[in-house]
Amino acid sequence: MRIRKFVVTCEDIREENGREVGRLVRRAVCSAVIANPLAGKPGADLAELEAMGAEISGQLAERALAALGVAAADVTAYGKGAIVGTAGEIEHAAALIHPRFGAPVRKTVVKGDDIIPSTKKIGGPGAHITLPITNKDDIWSFDEMDAIDVWIADAPHANEIVVSVVLAVGGRPFARTKKPS
Repeated sequence: MRIRKFVVTCEDIREENGREVGRLVRRAVCSAVIANPLAGKPGADLAELEAMGAEISGQLAERALAALGVAAADVTAYGKGAIVGTAGEIEHAAALIHPRFGAPVRKTVVKGDDIIPSTKKIGGPGAHITLPITNKDDIWSFDEMDAIDVWIADAPHANEIVVSVVLAVGGRPFARTKKPS
């Protein structure tokens, strides 16, 4: 697998709507810009991308965890996504982030009983993607249901994929939305 670069961002939300949050609310995203070996090959077998998903996901999760600066057991939420360059197809993102991507992420964050929410799209350099975030152990925990935007100014090129993992602690700053009883 050819990796052009990693990009890591971390945000601490300290205030919202003029109110101090008063606790740790942090999200870290690690993205990798990788070569798409199937670019320009419509209908090609997807096994290579599935294997790449298993290889890259652990690296992304470990880098995001390091940026988050908390113990793995303290991570409460996660998400993932991919932007495929224009010489690829949306199925390339599905192969990369679905079949084998999750296990290394779950290993990094200690548990992770629930699905890792995801999104995918085709795009060019500077394309934005909104990564969904949900609780890693309880998909119905509304407090962590959120999202974060990701973009890299020079990626993806037509023959590349931007693949991302987000890890989070603290949920939304003033979460109070509940399931109906």
